[in-house]
Amino acid sequence: MKDQFAVIGLGRFGGNLVSELSHLGVEVLAIDINHEVVDKYSDIATHAVQANAMDETVLKQLGIRNFDTVVVSFGENIEASILTTLLLKDLGINDVWVKASNSYHQKVLEKIGADKIIHPERDMARRIAHHITSEKIIDYIELSSDHSIVEVSASSKVAGKTLIQLDVRAKYGCNIIAIQRAEGIIVSPSAEEKVERDDILVVIGHNRDIQRFEKAGV
Repeated sequence: MKDQFAVIGLGRFGGNLVSELSHLGVEVLAIDINHEVVDKYSDIATHAVQANAMDETVLKQLGIRNFDTVVVSFGENIEASILTTLLLKDLGINDVWVKASNSYHQKVLEKIGADKIIHPERDMARRIAHHITSEKIIDYIELSSDHSIVEVSASSKVAGKTLIQLDVRAKYGCNIIAIQRAEGIIVSPSAEEKVERDDILVVIGHNRDIQRFEKAGV
């Protein structure tokens, strides 16, 4: 597990990310050019520093190359985002995640070598859209443009049946990779595992297969 992260830009997304990483018990370096924002996270992050991330010398002094992953999370300052990403890649950071403001910003980030591009608002909108259009889908995670993981409430129609009886893979082309119930989660359940009422099925597969599975009322 990676245990050293740096977050550059402590706006709404970056700040929440720092808080969640700190909650997970990993080392977090929080960087922003605004001293008031930095003060806000001084008791949350492992280290909170006021600094200009577009200055290569400053990044070196902060020991940025010692971090496993660096997240660039500027708001609408696309120029700062691009220049900082370039500097990080030039410094040899292997894993640079960058928040993109729009599709044009993403294209530039792809060309300069960003390792992962994040669209928080778009991704959350997709999750909510899938949730509100289905009574059964509890959560949705996009893996690619074609594949996803969804959490689906098990219906009374499947309660008491084993996974081998349901034969989801053969019938719908997707896979149940976990079952969540009140007493805990069963990862990689066996074919003989019985589905209980109120179970949450964690399903992975192609989007069209997941939709067929959901529409079948399983």
